[in-house]
Amino acid sequence: MVNTNKLKGKIVECGLNISELAELIGIDKATLYRKINANGQTITIKEADMISKELKLSKEEVNDIFFSQFVA
Repeated sequence: MVNTNKLKGKIVECGLNISELAELIGIDKATLYRKINANGQTITIKEADMISKELKLSKEEVNDIFFSQFVA
């Protein structure tokens, strides 16, 4: 499950909004809004990778945002 609150926070920290991020990663803004509002359940690995690169996330931030559930 994606930590959407942290993701939204990083988007704002980078001076972007969801529409701008969607354009940067090459998907429709409505699609990105829908994916984020569904708690990120439908964000693909490829999309997570593109988002990570655009937001210049560290490995720790990527793990905190996209892999927020502990898996044993």
